[in-house]
Amino acid sequence: MFARIVSLRLKPNTHKQFSEKFEKEVVPTLRKQKGFQDEIMFVAAGGTEVVAISLWDSKDSAEIYNRGTYPEVLKTLANMVEGTPEVRPFEVAHSTFHKITALAAA
Repeated sequence: MFARIVSLRLKPNTHKQFSEKFEKEVVPTLRKQKGFQDEIMFVAAGGTEVVAISLWDSKDSAEIYNRGTYPEVLKTLANMVEGTPEVRPFEVAHSTFHKITALAAA
């Protein structure tokens, strides 16, 4: 399993709008992507910092999304996001929720 961790900063007073747009537009788009497994979004107190973790069946699936659909997702959210989001890819080594262990990934 593979993860994309996206960190971003929201413009002031846009948390509610961002959450609604994310749920209504971004999540359905993700669900249509080959290899997409799950999305977990965290919002810091105050509602300006967001970390979103998407889980993928493989690095290839995540990279295809990153090159093809992700730029369109960014356009959808652009009026609520300050600066450029940081995207960091990771191999998932362990997850109790997804029953993954380092041995299974090896």
